Amino acid sequence: MASLTTSLDAAASDPGVCRALLARLDQLLAGRKLRFMEVCGTHTVSIFQSGLRSLLPASVIHLSGPGCPVCVTHETEIGQCMELAAMGDIIFATFGDLLRVPAGNGQSLRQARARGADIRIVYSPLDAVLLARENPGREVVFAGIGFETTAPGVAAAILAAKKSKTVNFSVLCLHKLVAPAIRSILEDPQTGLDALLLPGHVATITGLAPFQFISSSFGRPAAVAGFEPADILLGLCELAGQIAAGESRIANCYGRAVANEGNPQARSIMDAVFRPVDVSWRGLGLISGSGLAIRDGFADFDARLRFDLKPVDVAPVPGCRCGDVLKGLVQPSQCKLFGRACTPASPVGPCMVSTEGSCAAWHKYGEV
Repeated sequence: MASLTTSLDAAASDPGVCRALLARLDQLLAGRKLRFMEVCGTHTVSIFQSGLRSLLPASVIHLSGPGCPVCVTHETEIGQCMELAAMGDIIFATFGDLLRVPAGNGQSLRQARARGADIRIVYSPLDAVLLARENPGREVVFAGIGFETTAPGVAAAILAAKKSKTVNFSVLCLHKLVAPAIRSILEDPQTGLDALLLPGHVATITGLAPFQFISSSFGRPAAVAGFEPADILLGLCELAGQIAAGESRIANCYGRAVANEGNPQARSIMDAVFRPVDVSWRGLGLISGSGLAIRDGFADFDARLRFDLKPVDVAPVPGCRCGDVLKGLVQPSQCKLFGRACTPASPVGPCMVSTEGSCAAWHKYGEV
């Protein structure tokens, strides 16, 4: 394995490395089942886009988890986005994927923009701060979604707004934390997972410590992996090797990018601005300590407080099984809406909206 790892660092996409890793995986499995979940939308896309899914041994069962930020954003949170966007004096800034996520009533931010709401796509939270400076007579609200990967950048934007006294900028904080969601999935006996492939970019921030419970409390192997096909195969070989040896630990198979301790500076910025709270995930329900809220010291930049937002009662989309897909209970094709009423051109559920959504990947790469 060491020689393969060395080759991987030099050429993560080398077909020879991939062939060697596939052979190694088959050897380690020796016919054993490996029911694994990748908890990252980028892994989902890479597994399908590279054709890796079709090359894996028949005993490997691949499930996509709650790793797509817009997919796990709860219906009530989309409802709050819609409420803010409908306020005439607000510029609502967001990343592009959020525009097409349907609320329970079938409406979306894209439709709200078509009706005249001032909704703007930005590529960085700091772009939203700049937008507020350029429009001092209007309120600018940024929708902060995503996991630990994006949260430090949003925290930095709030710090920048406070330092520059940009008083017309605020954030609707919808950030979520990956580890509590994994715990929730493992606590559900229906999921029946053998192992987990952990997100490399989240681990660059968190390090390995938040994931140790996977092995210590649940006895499951887990591996942090990168996003090239060979990265993923190396992670799967690690998981298969642990299962063959009767072991369970958290392995770092992405050492060229992830330090075991993560990025303390990014966590420090995030922790200075945000605090953990209980939040609801689409499909997973309320999960303790799985979200982030803006601390009291930065309350002036909390859009929920500034605009006195209340919980929005939004019913789930009828017939959509996105929640079951995110928990690994069904594959996208088992949803009756998949490929019929729900397509990338006309999505019914959020798993079909995002480029990182498992339903969109299944549809795009032929799993119809």
